[in-house]
Amino acid sequence: MARITIVEDDSMMREELMDILQKEGFEVRAIADFHDIVAQIATSAPDLVLLDINLPEQSGFEICKSLKLKGMGPILILTSRDKLQDELHGLHLGADDYLTKPCNRDRLLARIQNLLRRFEGQLGLIDGGSFSLDPNTFTLYKGSQSLSLSANEGKILLALVQNKPEVVSKSTLSDLLWGTDQYIDENALQVNLTRLRKTLRQLNLESQIETIRGKGYRLRG
Repeated sequence: MARITIVEDDSMMREELMDILQKEGFEVRAIADFHDIVAQIATSAPDLVLLDINLPEQSGFEICKSLKLKGMGPILILTSRDKLQDELHGLHLGADDYLTKPCNRDRLLARIQNLLRRFEGQLGLIDGGSFSLDPNTFTLYKGSQSLSLSANEGKILLALVQNKPEVVSKSTLSDLLWGTDQYIDENALQVNLTRLRKTLRQLNLESQIETIRGKGYRLRG
């Protein structure tokens, strides 16, 4: 089932949306930490983003624009701002649909399903510079060569590609792999990075991942 990320600062509304979507069988992630929202969304690579506009640290409009520059979609803006100029502004920035709160449950689900159908099969390869990555199958392509990555390898590389050229922190990668920003084992993340580099070596790509001491990792170039 499709993965949906909710960006909503009202905790009651956030819980209500999670409940509605989970009952429909969606895999739901809700963002409650509003620092580096774009990086969090890019790392989780959802099939659809439900995005509020009025957020504590950054406007939903700015987030929408940044996500679209990364080639992500679809984005459904769900907000209490009901002025036409806000809707037009959101759509102009690349939002794929716009609904005002309070929103009828069935209308929301219908809009979500419509967007998912529109984008189904349209999520192409993600450009990593010297290679391309299929975000759904974690298949890596370089020229006429291809390579299948394990789930953990694929998640790490996808996070690095999505956030390029920024550094992805160790805690972010730990949360991505194990659902917590606390290390399961102090060497666990390093073991996974070593495995990924060893796999990439088959296509002479092991040097693409750069270690930034004390911070995390990033993709070169």
